[in-house]
Amino acid sequence: MIDQTAPDPTMTRIIDAVRLGQTGDAARARDVLTDLWAEIGPTGDALHRCTLAHHVADLQDSAEAELLWDERALAAVTDLTDDRAREHHHALRVRDFLPSLHLNLADVHRRLGHTTAAHAHLDTARGLVGHLPADGYGDLVRAGIQHVDQALAAGSTDRLDSHPHG
Repeated sequence: MIDQTAPDPTMTRIIDAVRLGQTGDAARARDVLTDLWAEIGPTGDALHRCTLAHHVADLQDSAEAELLWDERALAAVTDLTDDRAREHHHALRVRDFLPSLHLNLADVHRRLGHTTAAHAHLDTARGLVGHLPADGYGDLVRAGIQHVDQALAAGSTDRLDSHPHG
């Protein structure tokens, strides 16, 4: 997602904040992304909203807060078009976002003990993952589906060590 077709300063800021979180400064990354969300607003550019919410969800301290951001990401993707996604990267398609978004929702619902919602989102992710290629991203999402499925079967509400999010 870093190979931009056209420069987008907001996406660059989002990517920079995500990288900050990946280097261990989750609190600072969360603050930067939350401030950027306030700038973008709940009706701003759908690619910005979806990408930001998807990543900031993983930086939350509570599953309840994570659920809010995961729901925002899924809501934003409904406003996203393939043409807009390809403005950022020539290979992006909206349908490529969906398995990971539903996987994240399945996992957070599982951790909150909402097994019916967790199963529903996991089934949706499983149904959508087939079109993803056998590459790092596709493999990550497929492995995440398997990990969340196993945790659900075990009745676990613990955070998974093998971070299942794509």
